Amino acid sequence: QVRLVESGGGSVQAGGSLRLSCAASGRTFSSYARGWFRQAPGQEREFVAAISWSGGNTYYADSVKGRFTISRDNAKNTVYLQMNSLKPEDTAVYYCAAGQSGYGVRSDQSYRYWGQGTQVTVSS
Repeated sequence: QVRLVESGGGSVQAGGSLRLSCAASGRTFSSYARGWFRQAPGQEREFVAAISWSGGNTYYADSVKGRFTISRDNAKNTVYLQMNSLKPEDTAVYYCAAGQSGYGVRSDQSYRYWGQGTQVTVSS
């Protein structure tokens, strides 16, 4: 059974940092792009960051560029999202995903596998 499990979410004050992890099991994702998306209450799920299978290319939403860093460890089948300078508007459930589809890494249609999500709450 393929599973993606996020961890590292929690509550933090504005300006603080969190590091999310997404561990995969059931198959290797070393040839898959990995992404992070988020969904705030009453809003649609939105792209946050993605990384190519090799880790050589990274992509960010404009809203998080310069504050968030995505990385991956293929040996551990794990992807990370380092979040610094957090703002209240970053509050959301964060989902990790893995996929190979050709809709582009910013589209959730490109991802076949999804985690269950982890809550991030940033207070002002």
